[in-house]
Amino acid sequence: MSEYNDKNVFNQIIKKELPCNEVENNENSLSFEDINKQAPVHVLTIPKGKYTNLESFASNASNEEIASFIKTIVKSAKNKDLLSSGYRVIINSGSDGNQEVPHLHAHVLGGKNLGPMIKK
Repeated sequence: MSEYNDKNVFNQIIKKELPCNEVENNENSLSFEDINKQAPVHVLTIPKGKYTNLESFASNASNEEIASFIKTIVKSAKNKDLLSSGYRVIINSGSDGNQEVPHLHAHVLGGKNLGPMIKK
């Protein structure tokens, strides 16, 4: 991933150019329902800053942004009643990680037993 692309779908959601079904929203982060669900519950959490991937976020985000991102992931899981049953958080980064949108995002998945991480 190279430079940040302002026209990516998540930046358009942040700027309210595209709608979303919000789950959690604060000054630094936003969670919303994924329109292409891979589990009964599938929420995306994104930082509102312009970070292409996990590396750019870890290297450039403030401690406040990083804490907000993690707390928003957990609040989203709580809002979707996943804390007692469990959930999975996935961050894809780069082409080999199959990152589809060049804006850092975490997938919060749950609502059923998701099975093993990777089939061998």
